[in-house]
Amino acid sequence: MGGSQKAQRLTTRLSAGILDGAIAPGSLLPSERRLAAEFDLSRATVREAVRALELQGLVATRHGDGTRVCNLLEQHLEMPAGRADSLALQLQVLEVRAALEGEAAYYCALRASEAELARIDEEFRRMTVRNEGETTLAKAKADLTFHRMIAEASHNLLLISFTQLFYNRYFNAIYGVLNRTLKRFGRYPEGIRAQHAAIHQALMARDAEAARERAIEHILYTRRMLES
Repeated sequence: MGGSQKAQRLTTRLSAGILDGAIAPGSLLPSERRLAAEFDLSRATVREAVRALELQGLVATRHGDGTRVCNLLEQHLEMPAGRADSLALQLQVLEVRAALEGEAAYYCALRASEAELARIDEEFRRMTVRNEGETTLAKAKADLTFHRMIAEASHNLLLISFTQLFYNRYFNAIYGVLNRTLKRFGRYPEGIRAQHAAIHQALMARDAEAARERAIEHILYTRRMLES
């Protein structure tokens, strides 16, 4: 088999991984050297395959960063802006998060690899011991990291892509929700910690229905607190 045919086979294999959500948007592709070793190919053949992925708009290479999988919705989806400190917008963001994160948890429980579940478990354990002195911003970022990892383990390209864009677009509103909650109650609500634990437990047990229910309840609990 010639080099071009081998490159085409690698392109097909990598593009399939991207399009079925196994390789999440934003992920770094393995290095040229690692791909060459893994598939027993020359580095020139790997380079040709990666160039083909770039031409298809599936990956982008930046000097000093490597080759990352593109978010295929980014150029085609415009989300409306709004005042991040608006309670109305914050409540709407929570409603969308409930839908997104419920489905993400469901499919994560069904499809995540053991390695992905191990990383989610590790992130959850980091969350449980985080310093109470952390800033609200750090808490918001940690919370979204946990939920983003769950979405990325759903292996659903559209769900992953939309979730990433949604979190990025409305991060200030998500931060505002946590900030408003902390100001009202003076501390990080214990109910939220317990709900994260329940989501984690359902995922580790691969109980998809329970994972969906716990994720939705987690978000709606916060919504009820803001409305009370």
